[in-house]
Amino acid sequence: MCATPAPPQLKRQIGVFAATLLGLGSILGTGVFVSLAIATGATGPAVLLAVVIAAGVATCNGLSSAQLAAAHPVSGGTYEYGYRWLHPRLGFTAGWMFLCAKSASAATAALGFAGYLLHSIDGPVAWAVPLAVGTVVLMTVLTLTGLKRSTLANTVIVGTTLLSLVAFILAGLPMLLGPSAKSFEPFFEPVDVGKAPTAGFLEACALMFVAYTGYGRIATLGEEIEQPQRNIPLAIIWTLVLSMLLYMGVAVVAIGTTGATELASMVQGDAAPLVLVAHQFSTPGVSLLVSIGAMTAMLGVLLNLILGLSRVVLAMGRRGDLPTLFSRLDAAQSTPTAAVLLVGLIIAGLACVGSVRTTWSFSAFTVLIYYALTNLSALRLNPGERLYSPLFAWGGLASCLFLAGWVEPIIWQAGLALIALGLVVQMMMRRSVGVS
Repeated sequence: MCATPAPPQLKRQIGVFAATLLGLGSILGTGVFVSLAIATGATGPAVLLAVVIAAGVATCNGLSSAQLAAAHPVSGGTYEYGYRWLHPRLGFTAGWMFLCAKSASAATAALGFAGYLLHSIDGPVAWAVPLAVGTVVLMTVLTLTGLKRSTLANTVIVGTTLLSLVAFILAGLPMLLGPSAKSFEPFFEPVDVGKAPTAGFLEACALMFVAYTGYGRIATLGEEIEQPQRNIPLAIIWTLVLSMLLYMGVAVVAIGTTGATELASMVQGDAAPLVLVAHQFSTPGVSLLVSIGAMTAMLGVLLNLILGLSRVVLAMGRRGDLPTLFSRLDAAQSTPTAAVLLVGLIIAGLACVGSVRTTWSFSAFTVLIYYALTNLSALRLNPGERLYSPLFAWGGLASCLFLAGWVEPIIWQAGLALIALGLVVQMMMRRSVGVS
């Protein structure tokens, strides 16, 4: 009997620098340019503390992701880790949650890009959804042209985004230190009507956690990173450190310049809060630079998420959780064409919802469940495979499960229903091909 041929493997062509840029390209986007204002509405000035706590949770999860990716460097992330260290059902749930979470994040990024662009050209809000869908189509085509070109485009996008955020912080510091600076008191004071301080703060932590999850993109590309045991942990750590510093700087300047109430209100309409904040700076040209940086950041998020999501679809197709069509690579063995097209279609569909808050909140719940499974997988590593203390994984697991329950009830209820639906579909799919 002939042996089953091994599935085609992706080429290793990403180093630490490129992997860090890919992580930053996923992190520095919707979280800093849009969701910071949403989270401010939930908890007021305490969003500053929420940013720090979310960064701490992300650090625990990042260390778990790093050691898992180093021990098992293949595309698919926690979908593969769950199968290897937990149970097939939990592995599938991780992959299913990743697809849901990141598709929702990508749709939010597309809508955010549309919002900033429409603000720049003074276009009607009614154009937001068509513009967002068109942007998804463009980024999908770019991904299909190959990883190397996409990485080059990502480098340009991240560079522009970093420049705009640094300029925003530096231009806002004089106002923050001047007599017109806004008070950060009362600290725990939700802006949204009907929010209790504790519930609002914990919801803000969950919402801001999503803004740090770009480091997971590095782990999902484990099959394509050079020297993965060394480079994956380094890239994740560098990504988290740089993003935490930028997030805190932007948050302090934005709230100190405008106040929490005004910042929260800026997410309404065309959802371009940082540009509206920058209009108050005395430094000329900053608002234009921030607008350009925001738009390029949203493009970077879309680019990286389409790339990472397609790799998870690839892994699910290889294992039989999705049709085998999605496990096929192109002639150059570098791009899973069918998987990329499927991901682009899903994101475009979610962008048609048109609600940034809904898609971002849904992403928060599903990504917290995903990383809870990541930490659970890390706890199953052998001592020889473990790079860090298991306390980090325990902390990440407890934090993710706890925060997941503080998003809006309709969101976590829909998320649980989607998990159940996914498991039923997976069972039917695997039975149809004779896999238990």
